[in-house]
Amino acid sequence: MTQPIRLLADGHPDTGFVPSNLVAESDFTTQDTSETISSFFESQDRKISVGVWECAPCREEIKAYPVDEMMTVISGALTLTGSDGTEQEFVAGDTFFIPKGTACVWEITQTLRKFYMIAE
Repeated sequence: MTQPIRLLADGHPDTGFVPSNLVAESDFTTQDTSETISSFFESQDRKISVGVWECAPCREEIKAYPVDEMMTVISGALTLTGSDGTEQEFVAGDTFFIPKGTACVWEITQTLRKFYMIAE
């Protein structure tokens, strides 16, 4: 049976956080290279996923964002710089969307924890 899913900022109560490896170690900007994820939902076809992700400060130049993703910042700070040089800062409480294919610089300036919904 399908039920609504409550997303918790502290991760899934049964599985908690596990290591994640989306960021290359060379992209971290401090000695802290921690990155974790807590999954709450994945569709049967694996095209939709929902959860909480946390990552230490890092900086990545992304030529084409690989997925459509909506995010809400739980804690920390992130600066996104568009291909035209426009900077946007996102902090706790901010919700934003990055369309697949977007070129940007993704810079976590304070350890970031976010809710995410990814559509591939």
